[in-house]
Amino acid sequence: MEEQIYEYHAEMCQVLSHPKRLEVINVLRDGEMSVTELSQKLGLTVGNLSQHLSMMKERHVLLTRKEGNMVYYRIANPKLIRCFDMMREMLFEQIRQDAALIQGKTS
Repeated sequence: MEEQIYEYHAEMCQVLSHPKRLEVINVLRDGEMSVTELSQKLGLTVGNLSQHLSMMKERHVLLTRKEGNMVYYRIANPKLIRCFDMMREMLFEQIRQDAALIQGKTS
């Protein structure tokens, strides 16, 4: 069981290892969007975006809903947003610490 959890964890990290996929998560935090809306918002072609969305759906990060010929995507588990935000907080803290170190060296 423990080995399977590590495997799932590694797969989730692969999803989070691409800036555009992180951007998808951030854009979808407020609710679902169609592929077309996401494409326009992210500045990606539908083909390129579809590859990212497919991977994210396969790894259960996103859920889909079909309405006519439109496909809508949304975050599968709201806890992902909390993880996303926590990681960003850590990164901003690191940036502030690095800036303080640099300032201290140049003062």
